[in-house]
Amino acid sequence: MLGLPCDSQGNQLPAGAKPPPAPVRSQSDWTPYRDRVAFELADLLYRKEQMPASNINTLLELWSATLIKHGDVAPFSTQAKLYSTIDSTPLGEVKWQSFDLSYTGTRPTPPSRIPPWMDDKFRVFYRDAKTIVHNMLSNPDFKAEMDYAPIREFSAGKRQLQNFMSGEWAWRQANQLSTNAEAQGSSFIPVILGSDKTTVSVATGQNDYYPLYCSIGNVHNNVRRAHRNAVSVIGFLAIPKTNRQDANDPSFRKFCRQLFHTSLGHILGSLRPWMEKPDIVQCGDGHFRKIFYGIGPYIADYPEQALVACIVQGWCPICMRPKPDLEEGAGLPRGRAHTEFAVREFELGELWDNYGVVGDLVPFTNDFPRADIHELIAPDILHQLIKGTFKDHLVTWIEKYLKDSLGDTKASEIIAQIDRRIATVPPFSKLHHFHEGRGFKQWTGDDSKALMKVYLPAIDGLVPEDMVRTVRCFLDFCYLVRRDIQTEDTVKQIQAALTAFNEHREIFRTTGVHPDGFSLPRQHSMEHYVDRIWEFAACNGLCSSITESRHITAVKEPWCRSNRYDALDQMLMTNQRLDKLAAARVDFAERGMLQRKYPSNAGELGDIFTLPRLGEHIRRFLYHELNRGRLSALSGAALPLEACPPFEDDSENIRVYHSATATYYAPSDISGIGGMRREHVRATPAWHGGPLRYDCVFVNKDQRVHGLLGMGIARVRLFFSFKYNGNYYPCAADEVDNDTGMWLVEPAFISRGIPLISVIHLDSIVRAAHLIGLSVDHHQALDTFDTFYVNKYVDHHAFELLHHASLP
Repeated sequence: MLGLPCDSQGNQLPAGAKPPPAPVRSQSDWTPYRDRVAFELADLLYRKEQMPASNINTLLELWSATLIKHGDVAPFSTQAKLYSTIDSTPLGEVKWQSFDLSYTGTRPTPPSRIPPWMDDKFRVFYRDAKTIVHNMLSNPDFKAEMDYAPIREFSAGKRQLQNFMSGEWAWRQANQLSTNAEAQGSSFIPVILGSDKTTVSVATGQNDYYPLYCSIGNVHNNVRRAHRNAVSVIGFLAIPKTNRQDANDPSFRKFCRQLFHTSLGHILGSLRPWMEKPDIVQCGDGHFRKIFYGIGPYIADYPEQALVACIVQGWCPICMRPKPDLEEGAGLPRGRAHTEFAVREFELGELWDNYGVVGDLVPFTNDFPRADIHELIAPDILHQLIKGTFKDHLVTWIEKYLKDSLGDTKASEIIAQIDRRIATVPPFSKLHHFHEGRGFKQWTGDDSKALMKVYLPAIDGLVPEDMVRTVRCFLDFCYLVRRDIQTEDTVKQIQAALTAFNEHREIFRTTGVHPDGFSLPRQHSMEHYVDRIWEFAACNGLCSSITESRHITAVKEPWCRSNRYDALDQMLMTNQRLDKLAAARVDFAERGMLQRKYPSNAGELGDIFTLPRLGEHIRRFLYHELNRGRLSALSGAALPLEACPPFEDDSENIRVYHSATATYYAPSDISGIGGMRREHVRATPAWHGGPLRYDCVFVNKDQRVHGLLGMGIARVRLFFSFKYNGNYYPCAADEVDNDTGMWLVEPAFISRGIPLISVIHLDSIVRAAHLIGLSVDHHQALDTFDTFYVNKYVDHHAFELLHHASLP
């Protein structure tokens, strides 16, 4: 399974084949919006500001009043018109559906003893999972950050794991599918799921909602963490409620579990047929591919993991280590085959007591091929480590130790001293400051993360050394598993930190703080992190912090926008409109309609960016591009213009960009997987609303010559692209500096005060160059001085690039 492109009928394309041309749509087509202002206004009022309908009406009335004298009107007449325009957006259309479930088991007699929940119907709202996944696959915003097939990456001969598809689990799934003749050259799409109940209001009553989220394992972890439409809400599960007397009734609890698994099976049902035969889908890069789906990892906190895996609370959902012995390490792995065998051979009571299995419940994954729920439990850094082991265990145990060993009065003094140390931590970028120490009642995940950064020095010297070492080893473990890239070396470090943590935590047993030992599911989960890293790659792409932060936009904010009457119906509509706005923004951006608005012809652009005769420079560029291999690749002002291809100054097909990304191999610097480093080169007249910024770059002139002798240094004045005879040309217009091979460079001029300007292909840019003049305002330095040092010490890659040049 290589994720190879095919045609719309599933026939594999030859290597290098281009995707089918996209439908031609005018850059002035803002359908269903009147123009850019109308779209940006709808996005601003509905998504960003979340303005109430009454305020939108007032704003539009005032706006219209100011336009009457000009004979014009506001983009929308009322909020109803704004909403209907968003609703008519053709992109992102995945309508909400619903189905009802009810209890069908044995009822008590007489009828008067039947609890209300047995007669109730429980409605589940959902959206078609297959369509949601199609939208993710076809999103052009993801095309450069998606793996269509399992990958294995190495550096210096050692395995590296970063994004989900580099893990072993994806490889095994692809191997199983490869026996299917129709799977040759196809793509495997793991569907990642997550669920978690959330409360939106306590003051006005217990308003709980149960969202179900969906993502795909092919998008890179950074995309999933940033959401960017890669995590969608696909359902709101039903929450059965009853009185306190019946809440612990085994029949009610069994029904709640069955309701959950039945609902998930129904919601994901549209994917089931395409898990064993290919679905032809057009992806974000424009190519069609044959797609096979599969149930991927499940993101959940521990109570939800127990529910999903059909195990008893207090047991591990991944291994069969007995509940009282969890501190002894990982046990034999659980598996679907073993569980089904145990269910056949043992009574329900024995399954519950001796195996931790809820034997009268079937996991929803059993309805889908190649799915074993015990293999799919994702590591949960937020609840298992940050909120669980750190906050609920270590911080609480240390405070308990102080009170047990010193008494309340002395312990309060020590705790106050710890708080003072925390409160006086010097400020630092993005570091949360605890002005009153950590003495607050309502902890959030962000509070726990922030406390982890300053807690260790705060307790040093105030508690026994082994307690300090326990916290230190835990922090090492936590920070290591949160790494974006895991290697064979970091996995060994994780295991070493875990071993040291298990050794030092004994201090809490010997001091009587936790005499019953450490058979705690959340601490036990640490034993499985190394295995899960090999299975799913870096853990930070599957943490419940992703779904919890999604609660804000999918549940809490839509609930706040509702009028509280039948709030869920309004929340569903809000989510649908937000998806439409997001899809429209991606489409408009892909067509270049949301950039800073510049003219699209060379004549006017040259005037704006002070690039005289830009059209002539483009013609000289085209001459050398069209004659590449026969002539020098360097463009020169001496080239006769009449020898160059025509390019009219009023040709309306130029697109302007304010930055470009350079990617190069830089293993000595902090870089991505495989040693690849990315940096942005800027060319903008207003950097962050302030002064201009036109960066300098190294331009490749002769690959046979090493270092600066084979390169030029240029200052980028404009990034732009255009099409000529059907071919796409990404370019940069630059002012070229004298590349004498000296570390000192000077700007080159054609004549008095007129800089040498040239258009070059973007591929000829190696990376950004850092030039140093004298000490002045750094934004203006490149405009002030005549001579510059080329800074080879700006990073390791620059040093390696320039150091070996033969300097006179």
